[in-house]
Amino acid sequence: MCTNFIPTRQTEWAAQALGVSWPQGHAEEVFPGQLAPIVLRSHRQERHAAGLARFGLIPTWAKDLGQGRHTYNARSETAAAKPSFRHAWQARQYALLVVDRFFEPCYATGRAVRWSIAADSGTPLGLACLWERWVEPQSGATVASFAMLTVNADAHPVMNRFHKPGEEKRRPVLLNQAEWQNWLSASPEQAQQMMQAHQTPPLVVQADPLPSRQRATVSAS
Repeated sequence: MCTNFIPTRQTEWAAQALGVSWPQGHAEEVFPGQLAPIVLRSHRQERHAAGLARFGLIPTWAKDLGQGRHTYNARSETAAAKPSFRHAWQARQYALLVVDRFFEPCYATGRAVRWSIAADSGTPLGLACLWERWVEPQSGATVASFAMLTVNADAHPVMNRFHKPGEEKRRPVLLNQAEWQNWLSASPEQAQQMMQAHQTPPLVVQADPLPSRQRATVSAS
């Protein structure tokens, strides 16, 4: 599962490509429970909008924010039926997460080593997501959140090297830039077809261990 990423720093490029104003105020590297910029279809469906949302989708029925610790990745094969993601899927609440790179564990050495995955072109990657609104029971505040959609990566020449030996290989749904606008306005049938296409941009990967200070912070959080 993909647990962390770096939101794009190429914000002017991303804002122009998607026709939105890019939000600020998020961490440089995002982990579950933290805010990140996502792009989604506006209520009027006439344009797209960008805003900050928590990484880890909070279903409408959740009792508290803790549910997001278990729902930051959504399997594309079951998202339409799984209770945590079903409402977002049926409501066509598709979002795009634009990142400079994301991270996965590689066990080639016998232990988990963090590797980074980025576009070979140097341009940002677009990851397909679902988003949701959750209302905090006590305060009535609305919280926006999201989950990355994932697909099987057993046959992918790059992404099949990650995760524990013997486990199914998974990867985020990576959309070519030409598909970004279509994803945000897709029907459920079109969204399923796009996720099953398995057409990903060329990728470059490299070992990228967490700095010791950051690793200690993550372990303690």
